[in-house]
Amino acid sequence: MTIGVINWGLALDSFPVLLQGAKITLQFTVVSVFFGMILGLIFALGRMSKNKIIKFLSAAYIDFFRGTPLLVQIFLIYFGIPQLIPFTLPDNYQYIAGAIALSLNCGAYTAEIFRSGIQSIDYGQAEAARSLGMSHFQSMRYIILPQAFKVVVPPLGNEFIAMLKDSSLLAIIAIEDLMYTGKIIAGRTFQALPIFMMVAVMYLAMTMALSMLVNYTEKRLSKSDNG
Repeated sequence: MTIGVINWGLALDSFPVLLQGAKITLQFTVVSVFFGMILGLIFALGRMSKNKIIKFLSAAYIDFFRGTPLLVQIFLIYFGIPQLIPFTLPDNYQYIAGAIALSLNCGAYTAEIFRSGIQSIDYGQAEAARSLGMSHFQSMRYIILPQAFKVVVPPLGNEFIAMLKDSSLLAIIAIEDLMYTGKIIAGRTFQALPIFMMVAVMYLAMTMALSMLVNYTEKRLSKSDNG
């Protein structure tokens, strides 16, 4: 191992390989956000349910995944599922476990975001919808949720950015994302500084792009409100 010699050119040479890892990072982010939004909406409505059992279970899910480290959740899913349900692990099991862990974690945070957004809408609008003959489901579908979605776009965007960065924890279970790929290259070449600097720049580029997309969406929604 050579100390004090930094090969900055290696970062550029490794960019194509790191880019493949970045694609996997984005794929996990998209999958976890997609399923996280579905889970979030379901458990947000469950948290506001008048049924005490549904409300308790929803609150327990949200509190658990918000109150424990994501790394612990990844280990629980990755090592725990095979012990609870013994089965022959598929070759890509770590990818399945990683996607489940990220989705469950994202769902807990988006549930609170959706809940605060729904509760920010004047309850009188729901009453007005019911007076027009709409059911509870119809009033939520056509009146409350569309307005709540506009309110929650900024915090949802922040959660998506956080999820993209937190996905780097999947490297611990050997998922070949951007972080894991950088770790392997740095371990083989003993050039941690240039490699992880490139990894940091690539994460920064992805988060900035996502921030711009969220800001654009927020502005478009604001224009639609203004007519």
